[in-house]
Amino acid sequence: MKQLAILLVLTLSLTACKTTPDYGKPLPPGAPALLPLDKDDPRPDMAAQFDSRAELLPALEHSIAWMRKPTSTRHFPIEGVSHERALLSLERFREILGSATDGIDFSRRIEEEFTIYKSAGWDGKGGGVLFTGYCTPELRGSRVAGGEYSYPLYALPKDLVKGEEGEILGQQTDNGLEPYPTRSVIEASAMLSGKGLELVYLADPIDAYIAHVNGSAFVRLEDGTMLKLGYAGKNGRKYTSLGQELVKEKRLDKESVSLPGIRRWAQANPQEVEEFLNRNDSFVFFTPIEHNPHGSLNVPVTGWRSIATDKTLFPRGGVTFVSAKVGYGGDSTAVEQFFMDQDTGGAIRTAGRADLYLGAGDEAERVAGSTRAEGQLYYFFLKE
Repeated sequence: MKQLAILLVLTLSLTACKTTPDYGKPLPPGAPALLPLDKDDPRPDMAAQFDSRAELLPALEHSIAWMRKPTSTRHFPIEGVSHERALLSLERFREILGSATDGIDFSRRIEEEFTIYKSAGWDGKGGGVLFTGYCTPELRGSRVAGGEYSYPLYALPKDLVKGEEGEILGQQTDNGLEPYPTRSVIEASAMLSGKGLELVYLADPIDAYIAHVNGSAFVRLEDGTMLKLGYAGKNGRKYTSLGQELVKEKRLDKESVSLPGIRRWAQANPQEVEEFLNRNDSFVFFTPIEHNPHGSLNVPVTGWRSIATDKTLFPRGGVTFVSAKVGYGGDSTAVEQFFMDQDTGGAIRTAGRADLYLGAGDEAERVAGSTRAEGQLYYFFLKE
């Protein structure tokens, strides 16, 4: 009987160790989002990144430019990091990147001068971060409605009120500010139609969904020209993942939750698409741009070098290192490289989530739409 009891305890212990990570779980009140690495903790392979420093520098310069703006000070201190320390960290990182003789020298100097932190992750103990990908999709569209083009992307309506930081305050009505309507109400009431807000019409509701989720789109018009659209704002409602809803209703299994899988489902079940899309209350508005899309810092995001995190937890603009995989299954690729923390997103609301910006075009869409993997996220700030 005693042996049976011991076996039962061991079985329960093993079961407890296999707890499924809840990446959407918030940190306990007051718990730190950044955990300094202990001397025996694994280190990111920084030396191997030295040879690709030219790819990182433009994104690094964008963060420094933002950090030097007086308005950036209002977001600090956060996680014990002052604005001064954050800016000096970026500038010193750039100096070392430019003066180190090789990867080994670069890595040694970073270790000597910087404290390396890891995200508290899904469990608050550094257990890991779920990485997904986003991009700027390239879609087909028309300036005018007609034929196959019947799914509009809208400009920001005048009755949507923002705060100083771009936060959504609500809808201005005759009775004052009220919550802005949900996606289903916006679509069913046609409340945006006939106001000159239609920027472009797309051929597929899933194309419009992809543009909304990514917050930007490059649209190839019928005359061959490219219309670039960036994020202008949203209705302030909660984001709900289409993929997760399809899994919940057993329309897709977990192994099929990718953008290609969602496209295949939509083509096979057109009568269900609207109902599932309207489960997402969030609705995004766009603006024409001439440059790369901007993130939440209002600086351009850089493919494979910008990351979106929860800005209520992590210092903005900082140097991060991602250790994860992109793509899915046999097509996945290990990523071990520096990213700059320059954006956020509707689903990025905990220490256990982060989103990698993977550029523009069809290949970026393919990789971003199939990226969902656990890894580690590191931050670098000068020692105090």
